[in-house]
Formats: sequence, structure tokens, C-alpha cells
Amino acid sequence: MPDVHTSERRSYNMSKIRSKDTKPELRFRRALHARGLRYRTHVKELPGKPDVVFPRIKVVIFVDGDYWHGYELPRRRHKLDPKWVAKITGNMARDRRHSAALRAAGWSVIRVWEHQVMKDLDRTVDRIAKLIRCRRAASRPRR
Repeated sequence: MPDVHTSERRSYNMSKIRSKDTKPELRFRRALHARGLRYRTHVKELPGKPDVVFPRIKVVIFVDGDYWHGYELPRRRHKLDPKWVAKITGNMARDRRHSAALRAAGWSVIRVWEHQVMKDLDRTVDRIAKLIRCRRAASRPRR
């Protein structure tokens, strides 16, 4: 399907798509904060600049948009222009590379889909908060 916009209009539209501090990400972070969890955000020194970072226990979390990170790709591939399929599959490959690099450096990587945050926030955040608390308890030195 050909693009219905001029390249200037498409460029403008694409420039308005946020890469950090998206609505799902802010919603997710607020819910973590409300549960008493403190973290860092967008740590540039880590591959992929994770959305949420718990440095002491080496856990990173990415809040991935359903469209741009490929959740919907299997059922939408036939409707998309090939250039968007290439863009999304490239994003997915980059996500895998970043996750692999983080794991190789000893980090635990959690990826949360946008729809999980928007439709089932409490369950999603409760599950992650429990994991974070368990990791923190396990990492405390024993006396």
C-alpha cells in the first residue's frame, strides 16, 4: 500500500512519536513508584537505554510499544507497506541484540508490552514489584 502522505508530512508525523516518556511508560513508572519502588530511567550507559533500571540488583525493564516493537506484526504484516515491515522487524532485531548484550553483562531483562500496561496495569506491576522485592531481599548481605 503506497504512503498517502508527502515525505515532508510523514517526516513531521514521525517526529511526533516519542521514544521515551510515552504514556504507557509513565503510567508504568507511576505504578512502580506508588508501590514504593525507586529506580533510574533511561540509563545511557546501558544498551538500549532501558526505560526502568534497578542498578543494585541489575534488573532492567523496557516498556515496548505494541506496534513499533512487533507485537501486532504477525497478524498485520499483510496490511503493511514493506518499508514498515522492514522497520518493525529491524526494531525487533535491535531489541534482541540489546537484551542479549545486557544479559551477557549480568543484567536481568524484563520486557513489558504496551497493552499489558494499558489494560492490566495492576497485575503487570504487582508481578514485577514482587520480583524486584525478592531480588532485593536475596541481594542483601547476611549477617
